[in-house]
Amino acid sequence: MAISELNKRRWRNFRRNGRAFWSLIIFAILFVVAMLAEVVANDKPIVVSYRGELFFPAYKFYPETAFGGDFGTEAIYRDEAVQCLIVTGGRQECWDDPEELIRSVKAGNSDIPEDEQGWMIWPPIPYHYKTINNVGTAPSAPDGDHWLGTDDTARDVLARVIYGFRLSILFTLIVTVVASSIGIAAGAVQGYFGGRTDLVFQRVLEIWASTPGLYVIIILFAILGRSFWLLVFVTILFGWPALVGVVRAEFLRARNLEYVRAARALGVSDRKIMFRHILPNAMVATLTMMPFVVTGTISGLAALDYLGYGLPASAPSLGELALQAKQNLQAPWLAFTAFFTFAIMLSLLVFVFEGVRDAFDPRKTFK
Repeated sequence: MAISELNKRRWRNFRRNGRAFWSLIIFAILFVVAMLAEVVANDKPIVVSYRGELFFPAYKFYPETAFGGDFGTEAIYRDEAVQCLIVTGGRQECWDDPEELIRSVKAGNSDIPEDEQGWMIWPPIPYHYKTINNVGTAPSAPDGDHWLGTDDTARDVLARVIYGFRLSILFTLIVTVVASSIGIAAGAVQGYFGGRTDLVFQRVLEIWASTPGLYVIIILFAILGRSFWLLVFVTILFGWPALVGVVRAEFLRARNLEYVRAARALGVSDRKIMFRHILPNAMVATLTMMPFVVTGTISGLAALDYLGYGLPASAPSLGELALQAKQNLQAPWLAFTAFFTFAIMLSLLVFVFEGVRDAFDPRKTFK
């Protein structure tokens, strides 16, 4: 599909905005890393070679018996005995002195044939966001093993930040796309038809806006339990009116312009006039509000997690990290990590959406 000249001009304008363009590049890199979190931060190897066969524990369940063990439960790959079974091709001597056997294989002093010897490729961060580490005192300060330290339950902070970043961005993308689509459609209908339709919609919005969303979330979670998709549903339920006012105003202004009246006279359908002719001209004002919608959704999720009414307790949460920072003032690395994570994430998103807004504005040009 060919790109129109208008969209090419918008892309050129966006690229000329250096702050927005480089923010998009940095955010894209961070997002890709977060989406590949299982191969970046995990307590399971990415690839395991056992007796010439390849296994992928980061994405698939393998029982301990698959590597010559005794149990049908999932293999604990951080256990030295399991590592020894993989390296030695399932030798039962691993249960007696696994460390010595592993050392002899790596040194080349073992009598195990090379085709039976195995190996493992670990992620750069060998911890999952749920991994509890035996580090003694928790929270522990940053060191060579835990680059951002551990939290008060001895879980690696960097692993939780990576998974929490992914969860926050996915949550925000889903809520923003769905809520904005509903809000834009509702505002378009109000502004285009006006009259009684606009009057009824406005009264509905006034009643809806006065509903205490936080109390509804607390009640629903008390009855149904906390879950990701329930939180997405409730957030969309109370978030869609954010863009209605802006879109409504743009449609009210444009519906009596000459090109709209001419389209009506030619018999063009209302739907086509609304979404093909008026909406593109209303996108600048709509995109102006988009950074506030995105940052508000991320901040709302973090606030709910901070208060204990957000994602399930087992989920990697940036808001829960901020709560831990407040409860553990003797561990300043938790506060610094939470602050810089939110600051970088929100700043990048705001810069990107500002660039998109300016690219859609025909009055904006960049040198």
